[in-house]
Amino acid sequence: MRIGVDFGGTKIEAIAIDAAGQERIRRRIDTPRQDYDGSIRAVAALVDAIERDIGTRASVGVGIPGTVSPATGLVKNANSTWLIGRPLHLDLARALGRDVRVANDANCFALSEAADGAAAGAAVVFGVILGTGVGGGLVVNGQVIVGANAIAGEWGHNALPWPDESEWPGPPCYCGRRGCIEVFLCGGGLQRAYGGDDVATARAVADAAAAGQPRAVEALKTYVRRLAKALATVINVLDPDVIVLGGGLSNVEALYTLVPAEWTNWVFSDRVDTRLARAKHGDSSGVRGAAWLWPVNGE
Repeated sequence: MRIGVDFGGTKIEAIAIDAAGQERIRRRIDTPRQDYDGSIRAVAALVDAIERDIGTRASVGVGIPGTVSPATGLVKNANSTWLIGRPLHLDLARALGRDVRVANDANCFALSEAADGAAAGAAVVFGVILGTGVGGGLVVNGQVIVGANAIAGEWGHNALPWPDESEWPGPPCYCGRRGCIEVFLCGGGLQRAYGGDDVATARAVADAAAAGQPRAVEALKTYVRRLAKALATVINVLDPDVIVLGGGLSNVEALYTLVPAEWTNWVFSDRVDTRLARAKHGDSSGVRGAAWLWPVNGE
């Protein structure tokens, strides 16, 4: 049995899955925001409650909105800022009395979809989260690629490639730079492409485009072109078998036909066999991927 924990800014969710990937139980609690010690206790209590219900001890993997620095062993790049600079994996291991694997939540998403999701059986999988922010994770032959700096897959903080004149230097990003892929492809990026403040959400723009509203259609066309260019660079560097989309914008059905039709203009190949797929497990991919950080053989 494996337990996966998805540590989010507002909620902590945990599940137990068996060797076949079948979910046995799921629990969710509010995140003790700005309380590091409380967060450790909350995760430990969730794991303890699940193990009582399933009647056995399990491996534990945790996905976080950040990563553990290979240089310091401390959390970095986390938007749950109270985790930054803390030895999270060690403190969790101490609280739970066993080794705990901690990984970036986008990596967990990609692992879940590569293990038994939309990219099951594929050798090279790139997972993309399109939501409030833009994240990415890379899985090769069933293994998450973390990288020497623990930033593999962070495509959202590269510059938008082949920018039009209107896209350069681009809006400012929270990372301190301008024109990052994230600012163009997050939910706010679609709203900015629409060009007005009279639509409350990116989903509303997408729905208006599906209904044929001309201004929304043009906004979605701009978004598709930007996404195609950004993913073309991923294909040119990694040449993945499958790219899986998750996050709120992954529910825009038009992306799965329009983006592959567009990215052929930018990929350095005579044809593109990479498949673009919607996440099979949806919002559950992150927590499932955290559980899959421990493979069947426990290695």
